[in-house]
Amino acid sequence: MSIRDLPSIPVLAGKGLQSAIAESVRQRWNPDIKAAASDEDENTISILDPIGESWMYDGVTAKRISAALRNIGDKDVVVSINSPGGDFFEGLAIYNLLREHKAKVTVKVLGLAASAASVIAMAADEIQIGRAAFFMIHNTWVCACGDRHAFREVADWLEPFDSAAVSIYQARTGLDEKELGNQLDKETWLNGETAIEQGFADSLLSSDEIEQAPSQASDKPSPNAAQKKMDILLAQNNIPRSKRRSLIAALKGGMSGAAPTGMSGAAIETGVRNLLDKLNSM
Repeated sequence: MSIRDLPSIPVLAGKGLQSAIAESVRQRWNPDIKAAASDEDENTISILDPIGESWMYDGVTAKRISAALRNIGDKDVVVSINSPGGDFFEGLAIYNLLREHKAKVTVKVLGLAASAASVIAMAADEIQIGRAAFFMIHNTWVCACGDRHAFREVADWLEPFDSAAVSIYQARTGLDEKELGNQLDKETWLNGETAIEQGFADSLLSSDEIEQAPSQASDKPSPNAAQKKMDILLAQNNIPRSKRRSLIAALKGGMSGAAPTGMSGAAIETGVRNLLDKLNSM
C-alpha cells in the first residue's frame, strides 16, 4: 500500500484545549516495552512516550520527528511505537510527516498504539504488530473549560477531526466508515491478530524483536514506568507541568531511603493521590 493513497489532514489546534489520555489507557500501557537492542539501527525512530510537548520526560512532538527524518534523509525508516497517545493534533502533524517521507516507512507496534499514536501508525507503508500488542481507537479526547455554549462549540469543532480519523483508518483498512465510526464511539481495542484481520496491520512481529518488560500485573513497576504513569495521573488532575516535576521529584526523594524492595505500584499511586489531596487543600 502506498502512503500516497492516504489523506493529508490539516492540523488546526483548538485554543484553550488540553490533550488527555483515557484512564483505561493509563492502566494498560506498559512504558517498559521497547524494541530489542539488536533490532534498532540509525534509521529507527522510537515513539515510546505520550504524544505532545505538554508531557514530562520525552513527550513526542512533530518537531522531534521532523528533525529525525531530516537526519535520516531519503532512506527507509522504521518507527517503533509503544505510546498511550496524547495530543491528537500533534499526532496528526506527525502522521503527515511520515506520510510525506519519500522512502519506505515501516511501523512496528511493540506494545500499544493508542489514540493519537494509532493515527501516526497509519502513515506507514507497512505495519507490523506484536501478537500481544494493541491498537486502541476512539473519538478525540481533550480537556476544556467553559459554560454550556463553550462546550457546544468544542463538540462541534471536534467532530470534523473524528471524521478525519475515520477517513485515515478507512484508507488503510478498507472498512466501512460507519463501522469505523461505531468503533471510535465505543473505544475499541484490537490485539495483534484482530488488527491484521481488520486491516490495521499487515503482519505479526516476531517475539525476539521486542524486549521483554515487567508484567503490568506486577505490583512493583520499574522507576521508568512509575514516573511516566505518575505524570499522566497528575496531568489528569490538572496539575501544571512545572508542578508535576516538583511533585514527582519530591516523591522520588522520599523513596530514596526506602527498603531495597521499593514501593509497590499501589503505594506509589497512593503517594501521588496523597500529594494531590495536600495540594488541593492548600
